[in-house]
Amino acid sequence: MKPKYMLDTNICIYLMKWQPPSVRKKFETCFVGDVVISAITLAELEYGITCSAENQLANQAALDDLLQDIPVAAFDLQAARAYGPVRWATREHSRDALHKLIAAHAIALNTTLLTNNEADFRMFPGLTVENWVDN
Repeated sequence: MKPKYMLDTNICIYLMKWQPPSVRKKFETCFVGDVVISAITLAELEYGITCSAENQLANQAALDDLLQDIPVAAFDLQAARAYGPVRWATREHSRDALHKLIAAHAIALNTTLLTNNEADFRMFPGLTVENWVDN
């Protein structure tokens, strides 16, 4: 089954914390295989856990629970090839290197990127972005 959605880091954190309820509610309507996490996003989450000091064990357990439901998509040849055009199109924006990698990965998989940082991803050509957070 081809995934429909790729989760940005902030959406993963919301699911790990079960907040806000709107994200969990929409996630629960998805079928197994509809949602993936980029290996790049997983790397960001692992870094955040490493930095979380006294909450490290609880945060690692929450991430491990999340990974029971959501597979991690490897950043493969197709994603690497999608990265070139993404980076070229946004070359004036030198920061946000991880956003460019995540955007390229979502484009390569032809998935919609779920994020609460829509503005950070709107500049990437060919990327579809959706926000499940009720603001």
